[in-house]
Amino acid sequence: MNNLIQGIAAFQGHVFPGQRAMYQQLGRDGQHPSALIIACADSRVSPEHITQAGPGELFVCRNAGNIVPPASDVVGGVSSAIEYAVVALKVRDIVVCGHSDCGAMHGLMHRDALARMPSVAAWLRHAEAAERIVCEAYPEDLDGKARHHALALENVVVQLANLRTHPSVAAALAKGTLRLHGWFFEIETGALLAYDGADGRFRPIAEADMPVAQDSFAGSRRRAA
Repeated sequence: MNNLIQGIAAFQGHVFPGQRAMYQQLGRDGQHPSALIIACADSRVSPEHITQAGPGELFVCRNAGNIVPPASDVVGGVSSAIEYAVVALKVRDIVVCGHSDCGAMHGLMHRDALARMPSVAAWLRHAEAAERIVCEAYPEDLDGKARHHALALENVVVQLANLRTHPSVAAALAKGTLRLHGWFFEIETGALLAYDGADGRFRPIAEADMPVAQDSFAGSRRRAA
């Protein structure tokens, strides 16, 4: 904990004084983030750091495997965050962000490793569709690393599909007030890929051209690789 305490001291002593006016405005006017990012809880993947976003700019929900359970009568933290972001905060964009070397995807591939983690095993059932896609639509001779990479990419697309089942999201898409994005962060290179709903592929993000997974209620699904 010492490094965390030192970080707090540095923030209070050096960072906050230079940003005092910004924080006072945030405290006075409330938050108005433009996007909700649903990302993995992996400590190596920080949405704010990757996007260089400041306080108040992103509404972030993180969990193991960047998973979005389908809408149901069971209220959960992810579903409530989605509803609040869309209805109360009126975000214009929702991003599902996966990443390389994802431990949750390793768990899907090696179920025996989850024997002592029943809660994790139950949670990852929401990603089983991605595993089935890889098993049925990809070459059987993929090595372990390539299969894991494909699974992590397909999981982003599956979670986007789950996201569309939420009433608040479906309504906003129908009204044309919301766009959905699928991102994939390569930890080793810093590259960020975006899912292009038009052709079902992940492409490098460029400032002038941002691929969009879906920007209306109509949409199509193709293999992500």
